Amino acid sequence: MDEADIAAWTDVYFKRTRKAVERFGDITVTYAVFMRRPVISAPRLAIDWLHQIAERRNTRFEIDLRYPEGKWVGAGEPLFYVTGQMLHLADLETLLLQKLGPTCVAAYNAYTMCAELPKAAFLAMDARHCAGAEMAEAMAYAASVGSERARRKAGAVGFIGNATDATAHYFGQDRGMGTMPHAFIGYAGSTLRAAEMYDETFPDEPMTVLVDYFAREVTDALTCCRRFPGRAADGSLAIRIDTPGGRFIEGLDPPGSYAVVERNVPGVLRGYRTDDELRYLVGAGVSAAAIWRMRESLDNEGFDKVKIVASSGFSPAKCRLMAEAKAPVDVIGTGSYLPGKWSETYATADIVEYDGVSRVKVGREFLLRK
Repeated sequence: MDEADIAAWTDVYFKRTRKAVERFGDITVTYAVFMRRPVISAPRLAIDWLHQIAERRNTRFEIDLRYPEGKWVGAGEPLFYVTGQMLHLADLETLLLQKLGPTCVAAYNAYTMCAELPKAAFLAMDARHCAGAEMAEAMAYAASVGSERARRKAGAVGFIGNATDATAHYFGQDRGMGTMPHAFIGYAGSTLRAAEMYDETFPDEPMTVLVDYFAREVTDALTCCRRFPGRAADGSLAIRIDTPGGRFIEGLDPPGSYAVVERNVPGVLRGYRTDDELRYLVGAGVSAAAIWRMRESLDNEGFDKVKIVASSGFSPAKCRLMAEAKAPVDVIGTGSYLPGKWSETYATADIVEYDGVSRVKVGREFLLRK
């Protein structure tokens, strides 16, 4: 981002402030940067950007990072303070905050999801839901930060990769992960034929077969397992369920969903449940009941080494219910750690020191450095 881009994308009142400071005299200021809700600190992209701008402007910004990457931050607590010449900081606030708020909320969500299901691996599939490449990079970074915290705090497997090559490095990978979308099944004409084509094209790669295209999740899963017994036995075959929320997976209906969950997790359905909780447990789409139904079907045929990949709306709330239902899911493909309520991502910065003198607008005294 060059100076012309900064000028074009920053708020006009910050540019006018810089112009006035240039005329009446520069001073040293300190900004407190904070958020109004609890988050996980994910400041690297924002701080790296600040240092890049400082180097280009031949100045220096002092960063007092109060919450290192991956730490929990309470509402209203400054993540960091940044000190420098007002002339060089005044016009950076807009872009700085854009690079901070969404990553911290997404990291919080990713941590929550991974900690709720510590035995499941997560795959970041958010790129197609992002508003451009810059957001896609920020969200991949955020998932990696939240995931790393879940590993430290909960012993979680966490995010093992993502769907694009460009941001795979955040997960310690050289390239993105994934096998087949619904379009590939449609192209092949059948789930089995798609699996055969994939196996022939990528014989040395693990294979995850998407089985919901024709509403024959169980039938097509078992058909593919029988067709590839070697893969089924050595663990290189997985079945992905992405059933839409408008129907139940093959072989289930409301009574059947209650029965399969009660059979495997007695008592989890007793007591008060909200509509959303019931939907995650026994509703249409990829519910806990659907995952248990698939696991039972595979195990009954001797395919206990075949993994289950689940996708479709796996948010923090859904992951929490899956944990309660002890859903036997091996991998979760998700983009739902993206902030669901964008107003929660708003970061804020206030100047709290002018040439070393503490001063902040009334009501924000809690931001003053202690």
